[in-house]
Amino acid sequence: MDPLNVCVAGATGRTGEAVARAVLDSADLRLRTAVARSAAGADLGVVWGGPDLGVPVFSTVDDALDDVDVLIDYTSHTAVGRHVRTAVMRGVHVVVGSSGLSGADYEEIAALAEERGVGVVAAANFSLTAAVAQAAARLATRYLPHWEIIDYASATEPGAPSGTARELAELMGSVHRPEYAVDPEHTAGHPQARGASIAGTQVHSLRLPGYQLAVEAQFGLPDERLVIRHEAGASPVPYVAGTLLAARAALAHRGLLRGLDALLLGGD
Repeated sequence: MDPLNVCVAGATGRTGEAVARAVLDSADLRLRTAVARSAAGADLGVVWGGPDLGVPVFSTVDDALDDVDVLIDYTSHTAVGRHVRTAVMRGVHVVVGSSGLSGADYEEIAALAEERGVGVVAAANFSLTAAVAQAAARLATRYLPHWEIIDYASATEPGAPSGTARELAELMGSVHRPEYAVDPEHTAGHPQARGASIAGTQVHSLRLPGYQLAVEAQFGLPDERLVIRHEAGASPVPYVAGTLLAARAALAHRGLLRGLDALLLGGD
């Protein structure tokens, strides 16, 4: 079987570079093109400070998709939506590793992918351990009515909540909405202290020195509590294996598959 031709958008970024290097090392994947506006017109190997790899870098996704089977996007929240729609319209399967797409965006992308007959695999976090934690949290929501989410990141992280926390809240909310003894909107004093409501779940984002990345789903019943927590360090290593798994699986799907746990475990 011929290798899958892959384009990595964001191939000079922290995670995008790690993913692109892993594609190069894979026998069943071929890194055909890359996208990085700051390095357009150069060879990716040269951009990385090494030898020529025969991988041209383009400034736009549209220019980079000739003879590409799968686009892997690790760019930014401002560009990812445009990139995904462009690829789907070109009949290219997509792995979405960038945050920033809303539930409404995903509804539109799902319909477009179905229409075009391509697969889109999207996850806010392609870590395998995060996927297992997410599947466990979704399972717990079937039986436990009360939960909230705590989202941790470093003090320099400008966004809140993280894409991982947002996706977790939306997926848990798709099972059912949590119950509250006192509705957060009716909190006396400062209702904003109860966090942000995402798909009915209260999400609390901490941004402090000493943290890297962590997401915690806390469930409570009288006299007992369940905590499901995922942590990751500063390197992009946790996200590489899951991204490549999604790239290989995208061609077998039509429409949108959201959450790596759905791919690994058939999370429903």
